[in-house]
Amino acid sequence: MIKSLSQLGPAAPRTGPLPVGRAVSVWALDTTLDAVGGYRVADAAAVLDAGEADRAARLLRDADRHRYLTSHLGLRALLGGYLGIAPGAVGLTREDCPCCGGPHGRPAVAGGGVHFSLSHSGDLAYFAFSGVPVGVDVEAVPGPGAAADVLTSLHPEETAELRALTDADRPSALARVWSRKEACLKGTGTGIALGLAEPYVGSAAEPAPVAGWTLSDLPAPGGYAAALAVRDA
Repeated sequence: MIKSLSQLGPAAPRTGPLPVGRAVSVWALDTTLDAVGGYRVADAAAVLDAGEADRAARLLRDADRHRYLTSHLGLRALLGGYLGIAPGAVGLTREDCPCCGGPHGRPAVAGGGVHFSLSHSGDLAYFAFSGVPVGVDVEAVPGPGAAADVLTSLHPEETAELRALTDADRPSALARVWSRKEACLKGTGTGIALGLAEPYVGSAAEPAPVAGWTLSDLPAPGGYAAALAVRDA
């Protein structure tokens, strides 16, 4: 199902043909780079739209702003490659929220053409592109304190599984659960509006089945977990 797993760097990406049907292309990016997809991060204002520029300006920490700009330059470079247009010409919008109908659902390309998902955590960003709704997530392994804070927010079976692990093993297992769950929630567009209990994705080496979606773990460097959810129809 995954068409490719590629690394995005400073040069313009060779995206190949647009993914068709349930084929998926997944890309990873080091967000500490000073240039991505053929553009310098310092020149991002010439490529991003007003909304992206405003969100970047609201970030107080320079490192957070740099990661945001890098990941969104990467997204536009990849979308421009797949759609055959300049990255700055890609119109981005939001679908209606499936929970309340408001304009804050899944990010989308204005006019359609391809479904996409973006996630960034720590110094990594992951991108997924498909002909059907898709969600991708990458998560840095949390510290013990963060693991304890979210444990009771998960599905009761996930909470029990994680509590049964040693203190040393629990953070990496939580990262697996979190990336799987976020991938599904990004795919549906609900986000965390309905909480984190559903869907049940499990903490084992293989994710649990999720009705209507194909959920799989993605390769990730040490200290991270990543997952991909693709709608079945």
